[in-house]
Amino acid sequence: MKLARVALLAAAFVAAVLVSSATGEASGQERIALRIEIDGAIGPASAMQFEEALAVAAERNAKVFILQMDTPGGLVTSMREIIADILASPVPVIGYVAPAGGHAASAGTYILYATHVAAMAPGTNLGAATPIEMGGPLPSFPGGDDKNNGPEAGKNPKSPPAGDAMIAKATNDAVALIRSLAELRGRNADWGEKAVREAASLSANAALQERVVDFVARDTTELLQLADGRTVEIAGRKEVLATKGLPVETLEPGWLLRLLAVITDPNIAVILMLIGVYGLVFEFTSPGAVAPGVVGTICLLLGLYALNLLPISYAGLALMLLGIIFLVVEVFNPTVVLGLGGVAAFLLGSAMLLRIEGPGFEMSWAVIGTAAVLTLGLALLTGSYLWAARKNLPRVGAQAMQGLPAKVLDWEGSEGHVLARGERWRAKADEPIAVGDSVEVADVSGLVLTIRRRNAGSDGARQ
Repeated sequence: MKLARVALLAAAFVAAVLVSSATGEASGQERIALRIEIDGAIGPASAMQFEEALAVAAERNAKVFILQMDTPGGLVTSMREIIADILASPVPVIGYVAPAGGHAASAGTYILYATHVAAMAPGTNLGAATPIEMGGPLPSFPGGDDKNNGPEAGKNPKSPPAGDAMIAKATNDAVALIRSLAELRGRNADWGEKAVREAASLSANAALQERVVDFVARDTTELLQLADGRTVEIAGRKEVLATKGLPVETLEPGWLLRLLAVITDPNIAVILMLIGVYGLVFEFTSPGAVAPGVVGTICLLLGLYALNLLPISYAGLALMLLGIIFLVVEVFNPTVVLGLGGVAAFLLGSAMLLRIEGPGFEMSWAVIGTAAVLTLGLALLTGSYLWAARKNLPRVGAQAMQGLPAKVLDWEGSEGHVLARGERWRAKADEPIAVGDSVEVADVSGLVLTIRRRNAGSDGARQ
């Protein structure tokens, strides 16, 4: 009996230890690695996807968060949002350039520098981080060198011309950002500056030799094995990663993020806006159709929402809207001048629409030019049909009476009565008229007709 009690107490103790261990594990970090994949240009949708996924990782207390990238770059604004989220993340972030053949160019390079652990798959590359979105690559100034582009450029006699000051300013700002990230993570700051100033690029093995990345991994399993045991700094405290053998769960973007990724392409946003405007115009001109108004309203709101997420110039947007208004007016009042002016305003607005551009976020002149030509063609075609319809409208009232034949019933001096369209009318004339003359209506003033003699040509025309 005593032995049974001891055994029971021992079992209870073991169970308590196991439950305590399980509870401690549940209240601590979850034994899982969460991952997202950014495949394509970095924009508002990418920044939103990363922010939401990182929040899920923090909520589930994941051991590590893997950011897998294959990107040509993107918008500076979205890149900085992602970097800010990484720096404030309570979960270690591993940047991983994959799959083989992928790259982390431009904005992707800055993001990789910001991650707690940076890795690349074999056959990938990174670099080319010159901020071309601010107006093109930094030019090589005559007699200048790399040092000439630093903070002292304005004091150097070889400093860039005033027209390139904004480009130099953007480049120096990008250099400061990538150097600060390199110093924070203990990576090669000099090569980072070279990637910005000279658009330098590195393969995976070369990046490892240059201390740009921490290691090269063939797949996610090897990535977690190589990351295991590394010490990273999270929110000011040192943390040793325990990632070996962790199960990996990939977080897929929802339908809303997929839609956002499509409509934030500036060309798609402009096309949506055009469809919206012309859908509403069709609805206003043909009340009761309903469908064009509904589709037009939805497209217009989606287009404007997408443009609001992008770094646009409101002067360019105003010019585009003015051009569309001119083209709409051209439909109802054909002048050609308004149509040509509308196309010119639309094209100028398109050129000015984006304040900054990045890979994947440029205005396509093929798309914009085609849209402008089709819009002008539609306006001119609709206008020509409207003009022809107006010319062929049936005449009514006094206008319909002009040229009608009439029969003189009685006449005295310059006045009398005539029979026109089966009705007896009071009439007057500016020439001698007699009963039985062949006459026609020249004008109508109130209830009095002005008549004139019909000549042979007129008779022939009436027959």
